[in-house]
Amino acid sequence: MPESARAVLVTLHDREDADELAEQLLEQGYEPCTVHRDMLAGEDDAEDVDWVIEVRTGPHGGPAVFDEPHLAALAQDYGGFAAVGV
Repeated sequence: MPESARAVLVTLHDREDADELAEQLLEQGYEPCTVHRDMLAGEDDAEDVDWVIEVRTGPHGGPAVFDEPHLAALAQDYGGFAAVGV
């Protein structure tokens, strides 16, 4: 799969933190910064879901996967993590 088709998935535990970080990333020029729930199959406690910010394009106009270390560091500030996904 080409790098340009892949996204960095920034995963946080708190919805407010995810919304806040998504807003910061948009201001920095990342996009699309879509926030959605990540409920694992079989997980029945909606309170324990994680929140994922999907980022495909960096502020430089290239794939966000090139900025994964920076996004991972930001995620760690919120107690989360980042990983390259599809």
